[in-house]
Amino acid sequence: MSATSTEYWLGIDCGGTYLKAGLYDRQGAELCISRQALPVISEHPGWAERDMSLLWKACIETIATLLRQSGVNGHQVQAIGISAQGKGLFLLDKENRPLGNAMLSSDRRAIDVVSQWQRDGLPEMLYPLTRQTLWTGHPVSLLRWVKQHQPERYQKIGSVMMAHDYLRFCLTGERGCEETNISESNLYNMMQGEYDPQLTQWLGISEVSCTLPPIVGSTEICGKVTHEVAEATGLCAGTPVVGGLFDVVSTAICAGLQDEFTLNAVMGTWAVTSGVAKNISPNEPYPYVYGRYANTPGDDENNYIVHEASPTSSANLEWLTQQYGGISFDEINQSVGALPKAGSDVMFLPFLYGSNAGLDMTAGFYGLQSLHRREHLLQAVYEGVVFSHMTHLNRMRERFTQVRKLRVTGGPARSKVWMQMLADVSGLPVELPQVEETGCLGAALVALVGSGVYSSVKQAQSQLNHAIQRIEPDSAAWSAYQLKFTRYQYLIEALHGYHVRCSSLSKS
Repeated sequence: MSATSTEYWLGIDCGGTYLKAGLYDRQGAELCISRQALPVISEHPGWAERDMSLLWKACIETIATLLRQSGVNGHQVQAIGISAQGKGLFLLDKENRPLGNAMLSSDRRAIDVVSQWQRDGLPEMLYPLTRQTLWTGHPVSLLRWVKQHQPERYQKIGSVMMAHDYLRFCLTGERGCEETNISESNLYNMMQGEYDPQLTQWLGISEVSCTLPPIVGSTEICGKVTHEVAEATGLCAGTPVVGGLFDVVSTAICAGLQDEFTLNAVMGTWAVTSGVAKNISPNEPYPYVYGRYANTPGDDENNYIVHEASPTSSANLEWLTQQYGGISFDEINQSVGALPKAGSDVMFLPFLYGSNAGLDMTAGFYGLQSLHRREHLLQAVYEGVVFSHMTHLNRMRERFTQVRKLRVTGGPARSKVWMQMLADVSGLPVELPQVEETGCLGAALVALVGSGVYSSVKQAQSQLNHAIQRIEPDSAAWSAYQLKFTRYQYLIEALHGYHVRCSSLSKS
């Protein structure tokens, strides 16, 4: 059957650095992908913003390019789904226009807000209801910052959204907050499955309760492509658009997570380790983050996604390579692969965009001497990113005690050197699903369900037939890595003392 006669489902993925769109058939086979870089605006230290109008313009251009390059007619696109980075804050005013730049999940301007909430014991009040920690990039933290520092803007808020909610609104003109994403906002009561005004009252932002759009499901048809969008993109007016997904959920679906024997590690801007659970455990060793999974109305059971995360992954490597300029990923892998495993004293703390070791922690190299070369720095970044992932993975293995394997997605999954390192450090077999764009595919899968091709996400998931590469851990390297991982942890502990003493200086 030719591309001009086949039905397709469009999946859009709005990430930290790229907007992507892909076309898939009913078995989840990819026809074509189009990508466009998304600039991050950082006008002040710690700020990470995005121009909302330019984001929508990039989305229009990416869809139009995809249809043109693939030769697919808009009438062949049966439904659309969107996957996007979680957290952050996308505001519309009372006339449904963008209210300033969006703030991304890696934005750290609200660090003083979160620090004060921690001193006030607010996280302990919130967690039993929300099953969320408090983070600088949470919508609630950013909303409180806007209230304190931009009161005129705060008064103009008409809608509180996240990235895929905004793009869905642009496609359809319909407001809504999708459940897998909004359930991790600290605006949502996980026990009740709905917004809770008690939360905004505790957080000092009760005024925004009336600006929260209706909660919509991942597979729910939430609107249809407007005539204006159809003219700009080549889509057909009236094409259904479903709620979509938090990108962590999208990746978990594409990684094949269905039980408690497999965890998924996402390596991108964020280091995320996820598992799927049927219930919320009452007594847990850590305050794990929970979210609603992509449950379909009528499912026998409603699953949760459970995860640990921090913005401490491969974006650190991107920063370093930008400083050198022109070094390719293949060259990096060859350089790192030629060095003895854990053979260098150089360590790297991958905290350029945030940390999982305290709000004050920042990035840095330690252990450098004149004998070290560029390849040692690159190896230290690889190790530091893996060690940061291990912080989350080790905690998750206390919750998921029967884990047998780790499935990995994201850019680093293309590096056999990096994946072997992760297997060696974790002691787990690492499996690599051969899916080019998990965000786009996951979004297309919920569109398939929403348009009636499959009755549930689980059924759609079962149709995927992607190859999986498996990497076994090297037991001979495990001891050397454990020693260096311990030293990495000691360095973080020592720096905690440094930050405490610096803090006392600022108060004196």
